[in-house]
Amino acid sequence: MARYLVTSALPYANGPLHLGHLAGAYLPADIFVRSRRMNGDDILYICGTDEHGVPITIRAEAENVSPRDIVTRFHHEIKDSFDRFNIEFDNFSGTARPNHAKLSQEFFLNLLNNDHIMVKEEDQFYDEQSDRFLPDRYVEGTCPKCGDEKARGDQCDKCGVLLTPFELINPTSSLSGSKPIIKAAKHWYLKLQDFEKDLTTWLESKTTWKDSVTKFMLGWIRTDGLHERAITRDINWGIPVPLDDPDAVGKVLYVWFDAPIGYISSTMEWAERIGKPELWKDYWKNNDTKLIHFIGKDNIPFHAVIWPSLLMGQKSDWILPHDIPANEYLTLEGEKISTSQNWAVWATEAAKDFPTDTLRYALAANAPESKDADFTWAFFQARNNDELANIYGNLVNRTMTFLHKEGGVVPEANYNDRDQEHFTYLENKLNELFTAFEHYKVREACKLMMDLAREGNRYFDETKPWVLRKTDPERLNTVLNVCLNTLRILSFGSYSIIPHSAEKLWNMLGQEGILSLERLNTVMKNSLPIGQQLKESEILFRKIEDNEIKAQIEKLNKQSGNKKMEETPIKESKPEITIEDFLKLDLRVAEVVAAENLEKSRKLLKLQVKIGDESRQILAGIKEFYSPEELVGRKIVIVYNLKPAKLAGELSEGMLLAASNGDKSLLYLVDPGDISSGSSVG
Repeated sequence: MARYLVTSALPYANGPLHLGHLAGAYLPADIFVRSRRMNGDDILYICGTDEHGVPITIRAEAENVSPRDIVTRFHHEIKDSFDRFNIEFDNFSGTARPNHAKLSQEFFLNLLNNDHIMVKEEDQFYDEQSDRFLPDRYVEGTCPKCGDEKARGDQCDKCGVLLTPFELINPTSSLSGSKPIIKAAKHWYLKLQDFEKDLTTWLESKTTWKDSVTKFMLGWIRTDGLHERAITRDINWGIPVPLDDPDAVGKVLYVWFDAPIGYISSTMEWAERIGKPELWKDYWKNNDTKLIHFIGKDNIPFHAVIWPSLLMGQKSDWILPHDIPANEYLTLEGEKISTSQNWAVWATEAAKDFPTDTLRYALAANAPESKDADFTWAFFQARNNDELANIYGNLVNRTMTFLHKEGGVVPEANYNDRDQEHFTYLENKLNELFTAFEHYKVREACKLMMDLAREGNRYFDETKPWVLRKTDPERLNTVLNVCLNTLRILSFGSYSIIPHSAEKLWNMLGQEGILSLERLNTVMKNSLPIGQQLKESEILFRKIEDNEIKAQIEKLNKQSGNKKMEETPIKESKPEITIEDFLKLDLRVAEVVAAENLEKSRKLLKLQVKIGDESRQILAGIKEFYSPEELVGRKIVIVYNLKPAKLAGELSEGMLLAASNGDKSLLYLVDPGDISSGSSVG
């Protein structure tokens, strides 16, 4: 049994959450935590709101309220969004609490006493119209590295580079819009250069981390080296600098100094709340603990360089991060999510319109793990209708409906070799699924979870219980027992991704106890008790209609005040054909058995498909819309009698069918429980 301490980036308490937030740092963490608990591990999941810093004061000034009013409102709104999406923390705190301020000041004083902090008087931007010094986030301008015109004085969100306000091109004050002047100011600086050697060695040892973390940070360090960085700000909201010094009056700790310390103060708060005030040390001061930070890519420099430096500089036994599985960005309908332009799907609103398990599944199936991913309402609808409803829900409904007609109890079983082969497949697939969970591969996990359901449908179709009802009642009992225990395994395997639906299925099976208490090492050994009464069956996933998706698109357009998404125009129809023309087409169902990127092409994927007993290779221009791993095991419709052709130097022996609106492509997928590969279509 391993011990884990998992954190998600503290969301700023200055606005609501959108789906991009959930997809990057929170849903992947929740899936990981649930799966590790079901693996039997000791795991603690910690978060809270980031309640200091310039974004808070900017919003407070705009609304003419206090910063405290802002953080209180959004702390509760953010927590409500997490609750709606079943993202469950062991403790959800906030950084504007006394215990956090005390701990942050201790960190500062330890660094100062250990000679890792220096005082510098340097020039700083000053807004004459507002009569105040400008913290870095109050300065905006053009990024000197990538040219983005909306960079801030601390960081460019577009390219991720850390900045100082003086590096910006054409800087302006966000308060007045005027060009600031330069005045001298005294501040305290963390000497990051003190940790450069140790940080480099530490990062080089992280050979299993994402390249986007280690290579980015090592390249940054080796190119420019580390330099001192200001950790105090001239602002009236934050943790006061704990010094008896006239120059410290009116200064607070920089938000990115105190924010990650919030992981520790939240853990301390948890220990106090459960009546074991010293238990937090088992997680923060024990080298057996694996500390994992789930973040978005914009937070990489802070978690991979600045935060470890703060811990190293304490010169005590704080653990360092075990892994930082940073995710890329989620875009929306092909556009970057923009809160200022209201181009976003807000989490709370989405949870009111659709079941959150469906949203969780769609976000996980398209998680931005290694590159930016695009959320579209069409993709969401397809994942729900084609997979959750047609595959997972279909298996549950057909099995439970049949069982209730046969008495509604778990029948006796006498498993044969085919049944054992089926359970062996499920066990292997379940182990693959939990390996994917362990390595933060939630996209792959979604496919493997659905593979469990696909295998259940395949077994149901192959054994034909509707025939056995008339010909072999004894064999029928065994088949139905296998189908029910397949649902039990499916419920267990899907709980980390779609917990509410998995729990409902668990209860339908008449299971006693809480699903999350089941464990991976026993789930295959246990089975449903013979004679157990099944509970009433219900539809787990309803179909999402086209008009619902159209309403979401209209809502997005209306709230953003633009027409980024126009309805797809109806193309002029092609010339009429006769039935004889249509009959020339030989359309067949094909199963994708392997898929890979065609490196020499920007658009093509190379698929190996099975059509009955025959194998073929097909090249398809769908690389922008599907990853290879999410296609394997899927069934598609192909033009079987298309003359083979060479594309990008590779042979293509057919063409798949897909719908397109000009810039998106959606495959025509077949429910594997409905029809076998090689079947004719038409």
